[in-house]
Amino acid sequence: SSMEHLLSERIKSTPPSFIRSILKTAADPQIISFAGGLPNPVSFPQEELLVSMERIVRDYGSSLFQYSITAGLPELRQYIADRYNRRFGLKLGIENILITTGSQQALDLISKVLLNTGDGVIVEKPSYLGAIQAFSQYQPVFYPVELTEEGMDIEQLKDALKHDVKFIYAIPDFQNPTGLSYCAENRACIREVLREREIVLVEDDPYGELRFDGGGRIPYIGAGQLPGSILLGTFSKTVTPGMRTGFMICADTELLKHISVAKEASDLHTNIFSQYLIWDYLMHNDYDAHIDQIRQLYKEQAQAMTEAMDRYFPETVRYTRPRGGMFLWVTLPEGVSALSLFPKALEKKVAFVPGDPFYINMTDTNTMRLNFTNADCSMIDEGIRRLGELLREI
Repeated sequence: SSMEHLLSERIKSTPPSFIRSILKTAADPQIISFAGGLPNPVSFPQEELLVSMERIVRDYGSSLFQYSITAGLPELRQYIADRYNRRFGLKLGIENILITTGSQQALDLISKVLLNTGDGVIVEKPSYLGAIQAFSQYQPVFYPVELTEEGMDIEQLKDALKHDVKFIYAIPDFQNPTGLSYCAENRACIREVLREREIVLVEDDPYGELRFDGGGRIPYIGAGQLPGSILLGTFSKTVTPGMRTGFMICADTELLKHISVAKEASDLHTNIFSQYLIWDYLMHNDYDAHIDQIRQLYKEQAQAMTEAMDRYFPETVRYTRPRGGMFLWVTLPEGVSALSLFPKALEKKVAFVPGDPFYINMTDTNTMRLNFTNADCSMIDEGIRRLGELLREI
């Protein structure tokens, strides 16, 4: 277009989201889509939220509709601090919590506050495409570190840290896209490597609550351990994603103040109606029982998917068996491009996300992400059957 010359370097260096184009293709009702990262709508507590909605309009009136403070609803922040203190032995106060417009905004704000053009960022290989997109706007140099079954490759991490790196971005629990989790030992190793360094560790935890066996959590890498670390959380996977209510937890209140200034410049504050609504819902319902229901649901769906893959996929194809979260990761034989299979899959009326957008500057990778939370078990079986048919042809 004629406007091309007006565009900033920043936006030119930001890749368009594969997700957006995928959600468009997945809108065809004939297509069984494993492409999105959509929670199962069954998991939204609609009735309870309706009750809360009426109550907050009655009880809080104009506060719901008025401008509010940048950091977020104090009662909701206190709830978050208390919950994390109880569950992880942290020592958080309300001043350590900032409410964000989903975790996605947190990724943008952290980049905005920490990155100059050319600064280093360490990411997992592969990493969450929405994070790569958010960071790319600020034109950093990426240092990808291989993700293994145990967690980050420690030697590669040490190598990456020889560069001038501002922050590390990691998703230690049921990672998007792979579904892998870091083991306790790997977390301890990372903690040791980082202990002496001035660096921010960003631990993104959207899926940690979605552990299928409901068992105990492995402690975080940085939260409560490394003073400069930031922990991201969200209600998107446990209450509803459409409300865009996420949060940032940080022991370093100075750093959080800078991020709060960036947030104020960006949107003044996160939607206050949603914050009141979620807070009231949490006050009047058994949140943990609700999460348990989601866990059970996703456990069945994940099992349906891996069992179907065991049945229909050729032996040459490998895949992760997640113990929580929403995704699993498929590795095709060397040299097979998942991207080139995508149109053929659409012909068979099934969709997935090719691996490319989860890597830095890699194309035609032999990997793909599948999401199991947004189709029922019989649809999962049928979709994997269609995909298996395609994979047997390669």
